[in-house]
Amino acid sequence: MGQEHQVKKMENDLKERIQGYIDGNQVMLFMKGDKAQPMCGFSAQVVHILNQVGVNYETFNVLADPSIRQGIKEFSDWPTIPQLYIKGEFIG
Repeated sequence: MGQEHQVKKMENDLKERIQGYIDGNQVMLFMKGDKAQPMCGFSAQVVHILNQVGVNYETFNVLADPSIRQGIKEFSDWPTIPQLYIKGEFIG
């Protein structure tokens, strides 16, 4: 197996992993930190809003996984975090 093929497989595996988080949750927030302890102001603002409206949501701490931290930016073609998905749709 060539190196290029291995890189493509890793990229596909990462995309599938990200898609699994999005598909597995009605509301999914990729953020710095988690809902109990946001690690940046923008993430904290989104958590506050979601808590205020009382929606059930899951978070993924991108600081804990550098591949997801970079991969989610490529997945959405959006350069910043946090990133919010509702019913599979990228909100912003």
